[in-house]
Amino acid sequence: MLDTERINSDRRISDCKSTRRSFLKALGLSTAALALQRTCRSAEKKDRPNILFIMVDDLGKEWISCYGAEDIKTPNIDALAKTGMQFENAYSMPQCTPSRAALLTGQYPWRTGWVNHWDVPRWGVGYFDWKIRQNMTFARIMRKAGYATAAVGKWQINDFRVEPEAMRKHGFDDWCMWTGYETGNPPSGKRYWDAYVNTPEGSKTHEGEFGPDIYTDYLIRFMAEHKSDPMMLYFPMALTHGPTTTTPSEPNVEAKLDMHKAMVRYTDELVGRIVKALDELKIRDRTIIIFTTDNGSGGGWTGTRNGRKVRGGKAKKTENGVCEPYIVNCPGLVPQGVVTDALTDFTDLLPTFAELGGAKVPKDLKIDGVSVAPLLLGKAKDSPREWIMALGHGAAKLDEKGVRGKVDYTERVIRDKRYKVWVSKQREISQLYDLSLDPFEENDLIASTKPEHLAAIRKFQAVVDAMPTKDARPQYKPRKPNPWDKKLPAKT
Repeated sequence: MLDTERINSDRRISDCKSTRRSFLKALGLSTAALALQRTCRSAEKKDRPNILFIMVDDLGKEWISCYGAEDIKTPNIDALAKTGMQFENAYSMPQCTPSRAALLTGQYPWRTGWVNHWDVPRWGVGYFDWKIRQNMTFARIMRKAGYATAAVGKWQINDFRVEPEAMRKHGFDDWCMWTGYETGNPPSGKRYWDAYVNTPEGSKTHEGEFGPDIYTDYLIRFMAEHKSDPMMLYFPMALTHGPTTTTPSEPNVEAKLDMHKAMVRYTDELVGRIVKALDELKIRDRTIIIFTTDNGSGGGWTGTRNGRKVRGGKAKKTENGVCEPYIVNCPGLVPQGVVTDALTDFTDLLPTFAELGGAKVPKDLKIDGVSVAPLLLGKAKDSPREWIMALGHGAAKLDEKGVRGKVDYTERVIRDKRYKVWVSKQREISQLYDLSLDPFEENDLIASTKPEHLAAIRKFQAVVDAMPTKDARPQYKPRKPNPWDKKLPAKT
């Protein structure tokens, strides 16, 4: 059953259509004129672009060949960059939950409270609550604007045993998601072979099947069914997060590094499969693809990028942890062959989606991000950003009030096109780097007395001073405890 928001939207659309028919008939317009009006509305609907947001799990630039990776080839991803726009300065958050909360809501983790990782199906207690106003997602905004919405892949911020309609309530008409590991339910740990998947029909094991194929095929079927509608498509991939595994294309690899490379190559293969489907459906030229990753690679992997060994930076605030591959592509809409140094971060996604789709962001909703749609469409040379920010590493903790960040004020990094600062738990700028000369952050300039360095510190200190002195807590309504909920440590 559809939620109240969708039902009300459908009623408004029906009332609008009825009023329009009555008005046109009162003017004496013929049936042919009414048909022309319907044709015009259909054309207007098709003019609104589809948006496909693909986000790989745990993969840094050192594993994407168009970004200089030397240990692997990713031809399908490279093709998107070659015929689209490649960003050099795009920030995610350092790890899973903060990145997802930021991109879904357009708000920084310090505002939503999700400043650390919290694996809801495994730990329970806290969850991403659709009833909280500040947890409004881009999917709800786009669905209200008339978009068909779908999500496939990895969610992991709700427990589908407790909230089987969580995806719909967060704004998705359809979904096909790995459940995340559900404590007390061992089959749910499988995201790859024998994947345990949740759809509107419930959760089940797909014996002998490879999860990433299930998610991708489901997405392609949704696109085929809704090819005449504007679509908002969210694909947070399960790949390339551990555990390492074989893939259908390379079933015999054994060494862990070989498995990792096979998983990256299969990620690229899935991107190619989706692009091919868009071509076959004849909607490629009105589908804006955004390809990125949620954070850097796991620390167990070291890749070679532009002649230098780069260890995975997941959960770190260094550039290999938060500055991600970010590619935008749509023939005829997005300029081709562009490499941009424009600044953007994950809070910009919600307002960008809204502007691209002609949707309205509620006026009472506080959004930290800004739309970069004019840049993506070639109508601007740069983004409006003067700085970008990343924060949120390590696991959250419990106290008597529920889930909270590990500290009152989470360490963070802020940068512009040249300089980057590290901000301590005491809200003090503790490190300064000139990324134009020192991209690997090896020469800390915090003690420098050069005017340009002092000016950079003042600039970023003003940003820090404009933020609250304490991070918010995640907001959700307490519910009846479950047997698998994480417990407070016993007092001694």
